[in-house]
Amino acid sequence: MKLSAVACALLFTLPIAAQTSSAPAANARPAEAAAQNACPDQSQIDKMQAKLNDWAQLDRYRADNAALLPPAPGEERVVFYGDSITDAWGRIRGVFFPGKPYINRGISGQTTPQMLVRFQQDVVHLKPAAVVILAGTNDIAGNTGPETPEMIEDNFRSMTAIAHQNRIKVVIASILPAIAYPWKPGIQPADEIRTMNAWLKDFCRSDGDVYLDYYSSMADAQGGMKPGLSVDGVHPTAEGYAIMSPLAEKAIAEALAK
Repeated sequence: MKLSAVACALLFTLPIAAQTSSAPAANARPAEAAAQNACPDQSQIDKMQAKLNDWAQLDRYRADNAALLPPAPGEERVVFYGDSITDAWGRIRGVFFPGKPYINRGISGQTTPQMLVRFQQDVVHLKPAAVVILAGTNDIAGNTGPETPEMIEDNFRSMTAIAHQNRIKVVIASILPAIAYPWKPGIQPADEIRTMNAWLKDFCRSDGDVYLDYYSSMADAQGGMKPGLSVDGVHPTAEGYAIMSPLAEKAIAEALAK
């Protein structure tokens, strides 16, 4: 599908019609009305087209994956798989396991349906011994649209099923604490995060996976991040990653021993 000026006009037809039939629109200033009804400029259209062409962002790691050699004999490769919290680990803040055969395949902003789409390319094809999945907070934020808890759960089930089929051990991390999302004002996720973490823990127990509990070490009494562990209430500081690292190492060792 190609976005164009024609598509733009069609997208804005209904809002314009609704405005011309309403009293507030009739009283709007001409400049304000024009701004409300203006189509995106070409750079915005190009960005929307790029998202439409690669919704799951399969292109992000395509070249890196192609250049990656197979694991050496006896090497237990681990893929850290997730959203911006994983993506930033060792790239923006924190230290990402120096000397370990660990690979970062996080993409900022992603939700579990996007991660499910790229799971084969960015996890299975890399031949890891284990995968550490950290996801869900962007689903709760509604980054790719509304999702029910059951929809999120199904995506975790599907990713773990693919991993098991390919003899990859699974570590599922708790969603990190948060009481607000800076990019989605009005959402209060603390209770939903607690509920989803309880489900993830139970699912790991029944599915034979390892549950990696970051939450208990990082949450305050209100369900937010403890002071000093986050730059914005969601994303860890270097101190936050320093807490996460040994917890991840312990969970990985447990998974590989299964």
